[in-house]
Amino acid sequence: MKKAMFTAARTRRTHLGLALAVAGIALAPSLAQAQNAYPNKPVKVVVPYAPGGATDVIGRVLAKHLSDALGQQFVVDNRAGAGGSVGAGQVAKSPADGYTLMLGAFTSHTINAALMPKTVPFDIDKSFAQISIVGTVPLVFVVNPGVPARDIKELIALAKSQPGKLSFASAGNGSPQHLATEMFKRQTQVDVMHVPYKGSGPALSDLLGGQVNAMIDTVPAAQAQIKAGKLRALATTTAQRVPSLPDTPTAIEAGLADFQVSSMFGLAAPAGTPADIVKKLNLALKEILLKPEVQESMLAQGAIATYTTPNDAAKAIAQEYAKWAKVIQEGNIQVE
Repeated sequence: MKKAMFTAARTRRTHLGLALAVAGIALAPSLAQAQNAYPNKPVKVVVPYAPGGATDVIGRVLAKHLSDALGQQFVVDNRAGAGGSVGAGQVAKSPADGYTLMLGAFTSHTINAALMPKTVPFDIDKSFAQISIVGTVPLVFVVNPGVPARDIKELIALAKSQPGKLSFASAGNGSPQHLATEMFKRQTQVDVMHVPYKGSGPALSDLLGGQVNAMIDTVPAAQAQIKAGKLRALATTTAQRVPSLPDTPTAIEAGLADFQVSSMFGLAAPAGTPADIVKKLNLALKEILLKPEVQESMLAQGAIATYTTPNDAAKAIAQEYAKWAKVIQEGNIQVE
């Protein structure tokens, strides 16, 4: 009797084990199919700046084309504050499931991480899975036409003849414009006066009025005044000449070795996002960023459409962080 009961129990366990195994086999394809079906619901694209700026416009252009390419809505969610750190911090803490992404201005994020390492709510190296760099915005050396310098060499000579007197405006302490000026100072060993403003607008206004002498600003902000003859462009800060300013040499051509600065935009997800989701988004962007209408929309914001692999995006951001951390440390730059 006992032997019969034991045999029956063992038979039931065997049948249960087989049933679970079969269920597991049946379940495995459905999980794979669910992951391959990404996205199967709307995706939030956090833009960590207010509506209307270049980052927001680029985010909306790419969100529309990602929606078309992947068959689900990619919805822009503006989360401004602390120079982009608030939105970046929120994305860093979001579930790593591919349904929260960030279109960030990674030059600013790397600067913030290097400038305020104890207060930024993310780790620039560990908090994000990089998908692709999507665009860059070049900068340009500009001077008021009253400044007697027609190229970079003459600007350096003028600065050295008047230590501490030639004034460089910026969009604020810790801005890319400010740190580009610090790079210029350290590379050329000139002593110029930094004048921070609350944004490029008021800085350019005073530059046009002659209250300050020079500035390294973004091409989109300055090019209308350059073309109108109200500012003189001396050099751009990119490896190649900027298409909208073809007659302006690069800083490297002008004699500043390895002087490259641009504002870099990228799409990222929270760290830990599955590699196949990152790959799917990356491949979609590869096609999107080749579209003439996308390139033209980005150029209207002064951005040059760019595509990278996830690995190359991570390398570019690591290099960006290292560059700015060195400038901040050597220049003893602090947030006021």
